[in-house]
Amino acid sequence: MRKFYRCLILYLVAISSFVTLVTEGLNIGPQVEHETGIGVILDQTSRPGKEAKVAIELAIKELNIKTSKHWVLYLQNSQNKPVHVATAAKELIDEHKVKAILGAHTWQEASTIAEVMSDNESNHDNILPVFLSLASLLPQQATDQWPFFIQAVPTQSVVVMNAISALLQSLDARQVTLIYETSLSASVISQLYQAFRKTGFDVTHVLPLTPGSFSLDEELEALKKQKLKVFVVHTSLDLAVSLFQTAKKMGMTQVGYLWIATNEITDLFHSIDSTMISSLKGMIGVKSYFIENTKEFMHFRKRFRRKFRFDYPEEEQDEPGIFAVQGYNTVKLLEKHLPENFHNWKPIPANVVEIVNVIGKGYDSVYWTDGSGFSETVEDHKNGGTTYTHSMDNVGQALRLLHPWITADRRRSNLENTSQKQQMIRVAVPCKSLYKEFVTCGPAENDFDGFVVKVFDDMMKKMNQTYYQVPYNHPNYDDLIQDLYLEKYDAIAGDLTIIEDRLKLANFTQPYTESGMEMIVPVRSGLSNQTWLFLKPFTPEMWWLIVVITTYNGFVIWLIERSHDTRLQGTFITQIGIILWLAFTYLFTLRVDKMHSNLSRMSVVAWLFVSLIIIQSYTASLASMLTALRREPTITSVEMLRNTSATVGYCNGSFINDYLKTVLGFEDIKIRNYSSIERYAEALNNKEIVAIFLEVPVAKVFLSQYCKSFMRTGETFKVGGFGFLLNPWYNPFIPARLYQTTLDR
Repeated sequence: MRKFYRCLILYLVAISSFVTLVTEGLNIGPQVEHETGIGVILDQTSRPGKEAKVAIELAIKELNIKTSKHWVLYLQNSQNKPVHVATAAKELIDEHKVKAILGAHTWQEASTIAEVMSDNESNHDNILPVFLSLASLLPQQATDQWPFFIQAVPTQSVVVMNAISALLQSLDARQVTLIYETSLSASVISQLYQAFRKTGFDVTHVLPLTPGSFSLDEELEALKKQKLKVFVVHTSLDLAVSLFQTAKKMGMTQVGYLWIATNEITDLFHSIDSTMISSLKGMIGVKSYFIENTKEFMHFRKRFRRKFRFDYPEEEQDEPGIFAVQGYNTVKLLEKHLPENFHNWKPIPANVVEIVNVIGKGYDSVYWTDGSGFSETVEDHKNGGTTYTHSMDNVGQALRLLHPWITADRRRSNLENTSQKQQMIRVAVPCKSLYKEFVTCGPAENDFDGFVVKVFDDMMKKMNQTYYQVPYNHPNYDDLIQDLYLEKYDAIAGDLTIIEDRLKLANFTQPYTESGMEMIVPVRSGLSNQTWLFLKPFTPEMWWLIVVITTYNGFVIWLIERSHDTRLQGTFITQIGIILWLAFTYLFTLRVDKMHSNLSRMSVVAWLFVSLIIIQSYTASLASMLTALRREPTITSVEMLRNTSATVGYCNGSFINDYLKTVLGFEDIKIRNYSSIERYAEALNNKEIVAIFLEVPVAKVFLSQYCKSFMRTGETFKVGGFGFLLNPWYNPFIPARLYQTTLDR
């Protein structure tokens, strides 16, 4: 027994020494001699801080890959508290000796960091780091007072206020009420006054709001009594939502009222859900502009969304906004100039903003360029030249404002022409539907059939609403929705999927089919004819685990029995062979009578229980593979499609083309469209394409006809189901009735 314990201890010591050597060997390598410390101070409880943090980390990671220097990031969370800002700045300077400090989205945070750095400069002889501020609104004297202070992002406030002034001038709204939040920078007021002075406008009333110390109902009631109709709002997003909802309840968002929001509100539109966006319907805003149509941004967007979801799973929206772009560009700026080369550097002022109008659950937009005017696109290398105008009337088609202020005469005309008697509505029926099970258009007039047509007819009967159907013979559904928006039709009864972009132009009913999009691929036969089928019941990891455990069991038996049996002794090579022989012998047989130690018998009995389970599992799995009919997909995931640069297909005229390119990341040349079920099957069988993407209800119809040749695989992508559309300007009561009817059904 003592020999056994002695041998076991020696074995464990040997293994421990081996692991130590391997671990040390893995750590051997050239050590980084030069590190550049970068400090970051952000309010990571806010959306701007979260976006900037993720973007800066991505940029620093790229920087370390591209350059020979090693950039080390030190993150500090200010939590929107000046004390934390000051403490973080002092720690970064004194303890981490950083070469640059990034962050501070507000002037309050930026000035606190600058004061700490200034005090440190007077108390020490060391060189101060450069401070790259992310605040877009700063006093002019800031960079003059502190030489180390660099405004890393373009100033937005001046161009925003000039854009608001131009917008008001175009809409002929000359008396304006300014509503602002006192906790925000007061310099916005003076900049707005300066912009208005150039155009001859008059700020008739100023309403300062301090969160928690006022009643919105009372404040708005006072404005309503003064018959004030035009409001410029510069507050936080939460306060703006409360303000606008209160105004809506008081009837202050109807015909004749105009609400314009600054970028303090609109720059966060991408971070809120569609429900909150829809509560701001009717608000016009001026939003910071950044380029989104480049390959570089699309690549950054993809990586940002993945990391943002991982870092902040509680956030429902993961799209990057202006704050992410600014954080990323600031690190690129740091790479270009290095911390020691920022002398006399000034940011280029922003000169383009986006004019947005909240409609439905999203917003439409045009652009305003300082010195040029309004335009439908921004002039760049992709769009080329663009046409500018100083009148909103010339870009209204692109913006699709349909705002109460602009369309007051049109709305009154509609209301006057609407009698108490219900009118017959025009319903477009798309006749180019790929699947006749959903929509069929016959040769005769009003000869329409299919599941969609029957459901729509049933709803109209329950609503006691008369209608007549008009065939639509173009395959592009987006054009059909545009025609609906332009009031060529009043409703659409077709197999149209509910997606965000379409919600901007029309009202959808509740989905009447299952939602989602699936990938369909050809099937192939199972594993029955494969040479190495006998290895398939277990994974490679499981096979290696069995080998290791079996060998270890043989080693234990040899270690215990070798002192009792001279046959287990000999040269080193002989004993290795004996260990392997013992390992695999006791895997199948029980040789307890030839063992001298009870420890060996106990070890073998325990191992036989394990081996019995392994053998039975293997036998059952292999028998299943040999007897059952097995079908498996040729492609199992979207990642496999992208990695192999495979060509995929989709239904002609549907939204899936844009979804494949913008969301799933397929190249345009790798996507093909088809206009019939037979062409789908033919293209898949001929390997012209390797997969098709269909909405769930369409996929079910396709597989019902070709279930033996194809199958669905991979995840189900989240898109809306089929819904009916209605022009929101025809009758304000019909959308709610349609919604409730589909919900009841």
